[in-house]
Amino acid sequence: MKTTSPRFNKNQFVSFIGGMGKILNCQLDSGMWAYAVEMEMGPPPKVGRVGPETTILLYEAEIQGLMN
Repeated sequence: MKTTSPRFNKNQFVSFIGGMGKILNCQLDSGMWAYAVEMEMGPPPKVGRVGPETTILLYEAEIQGLMN
């Protein structure tokens, strides 16, 4: 099986069903590229923030495209 290069790169902003975010890193998983994506921060809650927003794992097919 031929391995292709990842379609997206570290620090690129991408969109996906459910939101937008920045790619933190990627790795090959069973022949498919998997990306750790830090979701875009929403409005601050009334109690303040303790740390960063959610980081999710997405496969390349789940990412819809680059943000401009």
